[in-house]
Amino acid sequence: MNIFLIAAGALSAIAAILHLGCIYFGASWYRFFGAGEQMALLSEQGSIQPTIITSGIFLVLSIWAMYAFSAAGIIFKLPLTRLALVLITLIYFARGIAGFFLISSPMGRSPEFWIWSSAICLSIGIVHFIGLKQQWASL
Repeated sequence: MNIFLIAAGALSAIAAILHLGCIYFGASWYRFFGAGEQMALLSEQGSIQPTIITSGIFLVLSIWAMYAFSAAGIIFKLPLTRLALVLITLIYFARGIAGFFLISSPMGRSPEFWIWSSAICLSIGIVHFIGLKQQWASL
């Protein structure tokens, strides 16, 4: 078992669950987690758009968690595990790095959101990278 891939899967799963929390608890959670005032207002107005967007993010993060758990050997083997983990790791790194360039044009989100979410994405990317590197030969 690869502790870094288990941690990577857990981190993606936690992020997925927090997105479900936004759907369930609504506007206050969208605001707290920095989704932007527009998402919070849409949620308050009963729009389905925030639910659809957030559900999509939940689904992607859940799949990413499963791939990390699969590579760690704690669930069944998923197809294209090596390729999937490379892409997941690159996406976490890209999101983390890109966020630091969006601080000055926040797109409806605060600079603090971009700093914190970018740091979190970079950290999760590093955990994925270490686990992937350790597990590479057996994937």
